[in-house]
Amino acid sequence: MIDNERNKEILLIAQEECAEVTQAISKVFRFGLDGTHNDVTNKQRLEEEVGDLLCMINLMMESNIISAYGVHIATKNKRAKLAKWSNIK
Repeated sequence: MIDNERNKEILLIAQEECAEVTQAISKVFRFGLDGTHNDVTNKQRLEEEVGDLLCMINLMMESNIISAYGVHIATKNKRAKLAKWSNIK
């Protein structure tokens, strides 16, 4: 259980950023990377949202909510799964 208010806030904002990345990806699929809304391309919006999420991931590691080593291992494992089960090389 997370009993530290700062860590709760970090996790809450990270959760919100995940939803915003999901929404930005949906816009790319619907309107393309070059589609625009309010003079911002979908690519720019996706970059911004991914950057926001990466910031929150870094804060989770800095706050010891998760470990950089654990994230590194999970990343390696995901790449191995993708090599086996997807067309992503």
